[in-house]
Amino acid sequence: MRAFSRGLFLILSIFFLWRSPASAQHGRQPVTAENGMVVSTQYLASEVGRDILKQGGNAVDAAVATAFALAVVHPAAGNIGGGGFLVYHGADGEVTAFNFREKAPMAATESMMLNEDGSISSVNRHYNLLSTGVPGTVAGLALAHERLGSLPWSILVQPAVRLAGEGFPFTRNLSGFQERLLERVQNDPIYQSSVDAFLKNDGSTHDAGELLIQEHLAQTLERIRDQGRDGFYAGETARLIADFMAEWGGLITEEDLAAYEAVEQSPIHGTYRGHDIYSMSPPSSGGIALVTMLNILEGYDLAALGHNSAAYLHLMTEAMRRAYADRAQFIGDPAFNPEMPVDWLISKKHADDLRASIATDMKSESDSSAFNGLKSYESEETTHFSVVDVDGNMVSLTYTLEFGYGNSIVVDGAGFLLNNEMGDFNPKPGYTDRNGNIGTAPNRVAPQKRMLSSMTPSIVAQDGKPLLAVGTPGGRTIINTVLQVILNVIDHDMNVAEAVEAPRMHHQWLPDRTSLERGYFSQDTIDLYTLLGHEVVFRGSQGRAMSIFVDHENGLLHGAADSRSYKGRAVGY
Repeated sequence: MRAFSRGLFLILSIFFLWRSPASAQHGRQPVTAENGMVVSTQYLASEVGRDILKQGGNAVDAAVATAFALAVVHPAAGNIGGGGFLVYHGADGEVTAFNFREKAPMAATESMMLNEDGSISSVNRHYNLLSTGVPGTVAGLALAHERLGSLPWSILVQPAVRLAGEGFPFTRNLSGFQERLLERVQNDPIYQSSVDAFLKNDGSTHDAGELLIQEHLAQTLERIRDQGRDGFYAGETARLIADFMAEWGGLITEEDLAAYEAVEQSPIHGTYRGHDIYSMSPPSSGGIALVTMLNILEGYDLAALGHNSAAYLHLMTEAMRRAYADRAQFIGDPAFNPEMPVDWLISKKHADDLRASIATDMKSESDSSAFNGLKSYESEETTHFSVVDVDGNMVSLTYTLEFGYGNSIVVDGAGFLLNNEMGDFNPKPGYTDRNGNIGTAPNRVAPQKRMLSSMTPSIVAQDGKPLLAVGTPGGRTIINTVLQVILNVIDHDMNVAEAVEAPRMHHQWLPDRTSLERGYFSQDTIDLYTLLGHEVVFRGSQGRAMSIFVDHENGLLHGAADSRSYKGRAVGY
């Protein structure tokens, strides 16, 4: 029976590959510039970063300014109340990364995400102040600037101060958030400070195009502008955070804030078809999983299979299945997991072993107790941006509040939204099921521990020079979106815009099903793919990749802001 199914699959593959084009591309052309470029999900923030580059700032300077601007104009994910990661590749060959992932407060406990009966509490994980980790963004940006910045800090923060204090045009995508706040405040007064921050003084909603002025956020940003890191983790802002937490049942104290430190660390490094791959190291799982999948897929002639053919989707699925199983079993905060086998996970030998377990004519099974036979919900609302400066230095930065607008709670008097990143910890020790709940030890809650992340800011280099910056929001889909953009460029010879626009798929080990972007995969391909045993579900858009490709031969930068983004734009000069 197995031989028959293999023969049928090969016959149908030849037939449909003959009938269908090898790749599905939207035909978009990238934005081109000569001197510098910023690509982000909000055009005003991209313009802020571009202006810093024009003033003589380097890629890190522009990244700092862009990140603070996004905290004003893209509050769904841009933030000073969350955290993230930055990967840097200098034109001189220096490569480093900055980890500013949030931490659990000192009072956190392993059972804090559970109800009294032992069931998982979605409220504690996502919707109240127990869901908030100690923010890391300001510390991370300050550390990156201290190490690699060139312009004065105050110049980099000032554009965000201006945008918050003078206002920017209210956008339609903020309208739904206004309505949700009005509903929530009826049942819980904790949201009153959020209503005050995002609605008019009389409590009415903004219309698209009206200026959104955020007075308290401007004051907080002024303190950060004038005092640097201490403008957030000490003094007035720290007091406002701690007092708000104490009043409404949160755990973060002034001691938690004072103790927070961002960390400079080495990124994950791998190779793929003559390219160097640099991506984020733990507590992000992104770099390890990305390199694992690339190592597995390097053993196949992907170009010959055809972009997004059934056979191609099958091999990607099986690589994803194995990398995500490793993710669940092994990866967490390295400070709490000193024996984490990173070198083994990203080794070519490990990939060879995993590849040997892949059948080309039948899917594998995802077993919640087996982990490849080798003895937590993540929101998709994150944001990424990429920067290249006139000297060729490159930054890839992803940061987040977790859910869109975090837990939707604004610190009273400080004007910024809080994250709900505590939900990224494994909520129930020892409980792993086929629906995607993970309870493995490396990512259980502990005081001052950083929660596992899928954020995958990445840089591809060749011959010691940065070539491609890429990253995306998307929760657990992030890693697979970055993977597919890289494959599109290297294996399928797409320009960066085509690579970003191409249809995407996702598999994450558990639950054992594949999601495809609706409307972009032919029924022939889907039929062939499901014939191999895969279960398919359809979804809307996956990710919003922001990418820059450096054409070293012609001295040009090519940028692409994913059209899945509402206001994204590549801006160069």
